[in-house]
Amino acid sequence: MSKFPQITSQKLIKTLEKLGFVIIRIKGSHHYLLHSDGRATVVPFHKGENIGIGLLFKILKDCKLNKEEFLNKYKNS
Repeated sequence: MSKFPQITSQKLIKTLEKLGFVIIRIKGSHHYLLHSDGRATVVPFHKGENIGIGLLFKILKDCKLNKEEFLNKYKNS
């Protein structure tokens, strides 16, 4: 099994947008994203800082994405 890459919040949001999520609002440093099918998540945006692995997996769970699907889009962006 390969290691999960370190990812910044900016790159995470960009990847989620490619998967169909849209930023619906920003409150402070938190970006709220929504998919047309109702899936939603919150991504803390701290420029230049990496998202922790636990938080990343929580966001993927909120988005109902598996690791492979996410990594496919992430690597192709």
